[in-house]
Amino acid sequence: MKIFETPDTASDYIANYIIDKINAFVPTTDKPFFVLGLPTGSTPIPVYERLVDACQKGRVSFKNVVTFNMDEYVGLDKNHEQSYHFFMFEHLFNHIDIPKNHIHILNGMVQNPEAECQSYEEKIKSFGGIDIQLGGIGENGHLAFNEPGTSFDTPTHFQRLTDDTIAVNARFFDKISDVPTHALTIGLKTIFSAKQVIILAFGSKKADAVYNSIKGNISPSCPASMLQNHSNAVFVCDEAAAAKVLNGA
Repeated sequence: MKIFETPDTASDYIANYIIDKINAFVPTTDKPFFVLGLPTGSTPIPVYERLVDACQKGRVSFKNVVTFNMDEYVGLDKNHEQSYHFFMFEHLFNHIDIPKNHIHILNGMVQNPEAECQSYEEKIKSFGGIDIQLGGIGENGHLAFNEPGTSFDTPTHFQRLTDDTIAVNARFFDKISDVPTHALTIGLKTIFSAKQVIILAFGSKKADAVYNSIKGNISPSCPASMLQNHSNAVFVCDEAAAAKVLNGA
């Protein structure tokens, strides 16, 4: 666990960490690309801003980077302003030098979501797996759209969203009935298979989730608790999100 005074200082650290890892990567015949797993939501936006700035200033290039996003709503076209496809291009991909064919985002408009999920898993494996999986954490401990109760062995899959998740996401839509009720998401097994997992958590609303993930029982009731068993997982928090861990609550 790494604790910073503010989200800004934490975001500085994570962006520079990712930049250093990309710059240190040497492409080979067997491993031509550095593979990043990426989240959406408000938490990673400051990290993306810093990555964009670094790329535009020549501090880093994404030409040898391949990305896989964590999830996408079912039923939203990629041009919909609340689709995660739109989000990623708006906040990151339109502003860096990554080749477009290196970008992978689940397609929520497919007729056969199960086949889409299986294909996504195979694509990740074809690139040798994810090198760094960046993620946020939900207030109930969920990772991507893996809700409490999801098996740790779950691969990329079609997920019914809980009423709580729909309610939280309603702030991005005109009305709650507009919020998609299903999503495609990488699975907990997919996340756990990454060589390194970095979870960002900022604000007091995430304090319970962080505490339960780090200090609580390892249980599907708190999906992120599985990371206690990961050999290279770290929570990067501001002081508010880390408060209960620090206080031994």
